[in-house]
Amino acid sequence: MDEFLTYLRAERRYSELTVKAYGDDIRRFARFCTRDGAEPFDPARVTADDLRAWIVSLGGTEKMAARSINRKISSVKAYFRYLRKQRIVESDLFAHITALKTPQRLPSFVEESRMQRIVASLMQPSDDFSTERDAVVVLLFYATGIRLAELTGIRTEDFSDGYRTLKVRGKGDKERIVPVIEPVAARVRHYRELIEAQNICKNGNNFLILTQQGKPIGRSEVYNAVHEVLKGAGVQGKSSPHVLRHTFATHLLNHGADIRVIQELLGHASLETTQVYTHNSIEKLKEIYNHAHPRAKKDKEDNYESADSIRKV
Repeated sequence: MDEFLTYLRAERRYSELTVKAYGDDIRRFARFCTRDGAEPFDPARVTADDLRAWIVSLGGTEKMAARSINRKISSVKAYFRYLRKQRIVESDLFAHITALKTPQRLPSFVEESRMQRIVASLMQPSDDFSTERDAVVVLLFYATGIRLAELTGIRTEDFSDGYRTLKVRGKGDKERIVPVIEPVAARVRHYRELIEAQNICKNGNNFLILTQQGKPIGRSEVYNAVHEVLKGAGVQGKSSPHVLRHTFATHLLNHGADIRVIQELLGHASLETTQVYTHNSIEKLKEIYNHAHPRAKKDKEDNYESADSIRKV
């Protein structure tokens, strides 16, 4: 198992969080097969019936949702694929195992009018370090669509062209280049000037987003900063960095951006992943349709006339 996790880190270039999730899933499967460690785990002795019993237990005893079960199945499947390549196991246990059906879950996003008000409230530069940093965090998420782990990994040398271009290291250590609009680039420049003026970073740390002590910021601190800004602006439901990533993609699509351009900006390996945002835009399509289609206008007028007739009767 350790060799497999090393393979994920070194060759597949998975993040530590992803590797940890794989390890946790596989260890839980091993405990199930060995009756919580009562027997030694030998993957060569695992059968398809063991696998099915484990999947049933996840949905029954542990009451996991289908999406969580599918993630665990994917982890164990990848592990046994690796074991087959190493000739540790021979048969393909997953030949007749299919993923569970999951309900379509559309990404949450902030409506454009509210997001415009949020951006407007953040655009006034501040000389308070924490206030300025949190504003830069939210503006970068919305302006570039980057992930939480990508933002915390940004170094100052990743910017070019006066902070108007950003090199992002995404999943699998893949790099992509994203543009940064000038108003946000100006806020990043001001934030960097504030760090130097207030001597925040005394040890030459070149990470962009820092704590008050000049250390690289943690994921939870970034999450809390975004949560406070969105909830303070009255956003209902989810209020995470990923919501801003979804908002970025949805607003681009609503304004006519090509789906493949959005795929490249988000760093999606598959266009299918990006296409989920087309569902979010159906209301926008309906609005345009009802505004532009002659028959839609006529039907609307007829409805008004019918309603007026009923009122008169």
